[in-house]
Parts: sequence; structure tokens; C-alpha cells
Amino acid sequence: MNVQKSFGNASSTTPEQGVLYIVGTPIGNLEDMTYRAVRTLKEVDMIAAEDTRQTRKLLTHFEIGTRLVSYHEHNKRQSGSELIRLLKTGQQIALVSDAGMPAISDPGADLVSEAIGQGISVVAIPGANAALTALVVSGLSTDKFTFAGFPPRDKGTQNEWLDQLQMQDGTLLFYESPHRVVKTLTAMLEVWGNRKAVMARELTKRHEEIFRGTIEECLQWLAEHPPLGEYCLAVEGAAAGAERSGESLWWSKMDLESHVAHYEDMLGDRKSAMKRAAQDRGISKRDVYHAIMKKSE
Repeated sequence: MNVQKSFGNASSTTPEQGVLYIVGTPIGNLEDMTYRAVRTLKEVDMIAAEDTRQTRKLLTHFEIGTRLVSYHEHNKRQSGSELIRLLKTGQQIALVSDAGMPAISDPGADLVSEAIGQGISVVAIPGANAALTALVVSGLSTDKFTFAGFPPRDKGTQNEWLDQLQMQDGTLLFYESPHRVVKTLTAMLEVWGNRKAVMARELTKRHEEIFRGTIEECLQWLAEHPPLGEYCLAVEGAAAGAERSGESLWWSKMDLESHVAHYEDMLGDRKSAMKRAAQDRGISKRDVYHAIMKKSE
């Protein structure tokens, strides 16, 4: 059990220990920065940054002279241990990422976990977040949503990952690079069908662009307008897609054998094809296997 009183004399952190501050930074426009974030970065003993070059530009703009150190995916084990040691000696440390809230699809999550494990208080200084910003301007449902981060790069692993998300009934949120966004959208179209989708890039910047349409329309747009910048993708969930009037599931007119054959052509593996067909229809893979075997007898 861990109970943290973040402010005042009742804090669970001992007087000898410092506090790890998780500080949100701009996702594009420098005015995304909050007054509290600026004050905190000025008051702490040290700032741990994902990319010190990028963060130094931010600190210079806000006239913040606090010591800056590096903490990123490739040095997180060594750097993280040192940051924990300093926190335990009473140092106050702020963690920032290149943009937005640290610890979201970010190595900062490991530092937060380790600090909590060591009994060190972790305090969030909230700020902008690209995924939530994209969600609220998407026009898709905000009642329920799932943030899934960056899709896997390997096609086989990606298809399995998309399979697992296929029946989620809330809006799905992703990050993707300009080099991979077309491949990812193509895979989504193959696995999920042509759902409503939104592509948001350059959020809060001067050239902010939000494309709303279907997955097919997103791909058509990207064919005519080469991808630029990092993308936030928002895709409607399974329930929303099924509820759209006048639109049926792409496989609804297929018999089970044709459904499996479709996936076998696409995946080159009958076992995986039966699994995908079973997920589409909400039945067990065993039922699919027995139905096909019975028909072939």
C-alpha cells in the first residue's frame, strides 16, 4: 500500500527525500506551457529531459536557468539510478519529455515506478497532451476511449495487436510517424474495415491540420498529400462502426468458409485465418474449425 499526501506537512515523503515532478511541456505552441510548469522548472534543483537540446530551447525562452541532465530510453537504467539516488538525498527533480506529458509512451514511466517503489513522492504538473487534444477535436465519441500508443512495426505482430483491439467499443487513439502512417492505416483497413478515422498533426502549431473522414479517405488524402510531421490517429470503436445506419459488417454476406479463405489469402496461414474469422463473428476458434471440417466431410 502507498498513500501519498503531495502537499503540506502530511506528505509521506520523509524530510530528507526530494520530490519527483512530472511536468507537462508544450506539444507545439509555446503558449501551451502553464504558469505552474514554468515556476516548478525554475524552483527545482534539476531537470531531467528526454532531449536536452530540445528542452534547452524551451528553458531559454522562459528564462529558466536550472541544471539540465539527460534521461532517455537508451540511458534510463544508469541515469534513472542516479536520479533516484539524488532524490533520496533531498534533491527536487523535474522530469520533462520533448513534448506533452512525460511517462506516456515514454521512458519516464520507468522512473516514476522506481521512485514510487523507493517511497519518493511523485507530483504531476499537468499540461498539454497530444492524444487527448486530438480526441476532443475529432468529433468521435469521448465517452469511452483507449490510448494504444505507437503500433508495432513488425507486420505479423501488428496484425495480432490490431486483432486484440478490434472489438474495443470506445474510440481508439494512436501515435504514428509520417514514415509509417500509410502502412498502419492500410493494416487497420484490412483488419477492421473502413471505419471513421481522424488524422491530426502539428497540433497547436500554426500549420495544425485535422483530417476527418474514413480510413479509406485518410489513405486517399495521404496519397495526394505526402505525410508530414508526427500524427495522432483517432479511430472509431467497434460499437460505433456497427451502429452506423445503412452500413453492415464487410463479411456479413460471406459464408464462414469464404470468410476464413479471405484471411488465409491475406495472411498465408489457415490457423491465423480461422482465429481472425472467429474474432469477427464473436465465436470461438474451435467452433470455426469444427464448422469448416464438418462442411468438408
